Amino acid sequence: MDQPKRILIVEDDMHIADVLSLHLRDERYQVVHSADGAEGLWLLERGGWDALILDLMLPGVDGLEICRRARAMTRYTPIIIMSARSSEVHRILGLELGADDYLAKPFSVLELVARVKALLRRVNAVAKNSRIESGRVEVAGISIDPLSREAWVDGAAIELTPREFDLLYFFAQHPDKVFSRMDLLNSVWGYRHKGYEHTVNTHINRLRAKVEKDAAEPRRILTVWGHGYKLAAPESDAS
Repeated sequence: MDQPKRILIVEDDMHIADVLSLHLRDERYQVVHSADGAEGLWLLERGGWDALILDLMLPGVDGLEICRRARAMTRYTPIIIMSARSSEVHRILGLELGADDYLAKPFSVLELVARVKALLRRVNAVAKNSRIESGRVEVAGISIDPLSREAWVDGAAIELTPREFDLLYFFAQHPDKVFSRMDLLNSVWGYRHKGYEHTVNTHINRLRAKVEKDAAEPRRILTVWGHGYKLAAPESDAS
């Protein structure tokens, strides 16, 4: 029998933490809660967590620093940030530091639980595929190692957030195939929610800035108007 997934919640609002813990335990997850950033970081560093749900505004150590420290660790832990800081700047900063998802308060607890479940399914699927397809994927001057989660463009290493890596890896596995934003939400994010298509647009733009010589005139990740996006293989007409 599989061991239940272990989830760490670092949140100083006790009401939110209690309600979220209750719903996650109903889904058979093991949940540990900390209301203090320093204690939460200490618990995180002890390891063994399958996911981290993290508030940004915390006493002791703030959530962005915890996210930064988590991404410096050897073991990859999926991170969902939840915060009253709903501005695009904070959302992008959280994603830039390596968070997998960002939910602004107030939010639906049921939606957050659904995102946790989708994130864990996606991480398991990526890990399984990485074991099966342990070799590098190379297309359009892009080289991707699914085991080390590293990527290179024209031989130069690039820094990607976890979601950017998953998105690029997905495109590289399906060169020249067009995917709608909803297709990408389902395959890369693990959920299909109307109204979140802008998240795909944001990640496409950020990915282009890292893999294109000129993000304003992309030659790799192309927009197919009215249909979606694709990664153009070398023989493709990128005009």
